[in-house]
Amino acid sequence: MTKPSRPPLGLKGGRLLPLWQAPGEAQMALDRALLAGMGQFGPILRFYTWEPLALSLGYHQRTYPAAWDALTYQGQPVELVRRPTGGRAVLHQGDLCYSLLIPHQPGTRRQVYEQCCGFLRLGWQSLGVNLTFGAGERGYIHHPSCFSTATAADLVTATGYKLIGSAQLHRGGAILQQGSMRLNPDPALFFEVFGEAIAPPSPMPTIPEIITALHQAAQTDWGCPFLEQPLTPPEWQALTKLATRV
Repeated sequence: MTKPSRPPLGLKGGRLLPLWQAPGEAQMALDRALLAGMGQFGPILRFYTWEPLALSLGYHQRTYPAAWDALTYQGQPVELVRRPTGGRAVLHQGDLCYSLLIPHQPGTRRQVYEQCCGFLRLGWQSLGVNLTFGAGERGYIHHPSCFSTATAADLVTATGYKLIGSAQLHRGGAILQQGSMRLNPDPALFFEVFGEAIAPPSPMPTIPEIITALHQAAQTDWGCPFLEQPLTPPEWQALTKLATRV
């Protein structure tokens, strides 16, 4: 994969938020707050991990196995968190997540996903991993796990391993795309939750290496700098208000 041939959006610049490790409810509240105020700041890219580990449900996923309410891992409960984006359940253990917030993009659903995933493919290619879009169709809705199938919104390796699952929310002229990069999941826990065996490729790059590669790729793909900038005081205030209402 080479640098996309499409013209850049003419954006003056975006933001890269520092890596944040926090509970799932706080992570999702932050994305909702950023989406609500995105027009003030322009494109935003951030990476994050979940502590404690959690199982996130898609916004429209109303049914799931009853056993998930009592899941534990290494003596600690596995939290259930609802995402603002669609899709199916994602186990957040051994993964690195990202959120991309950009202005509305024209085109079909598939075209918009391909555009938003361009930096992921470019960045992982620089790390020696070539990714292609999945070919799964609507049948994915019958699987409780996001990683059971690979749709046109997802990225898989040459061996068929679904490395990245993504989902979107379109609101107020902006797009929020959230995704999970399945780096080093515990196969035993994954089997307990979803009843499926997985064999993650190894070795994987480190999280700092991945963030550096994807940050550079985002700047190349979108044709503008993404300068590292922490949350502003108004953003922290908005996050606090949202988190208290969850």
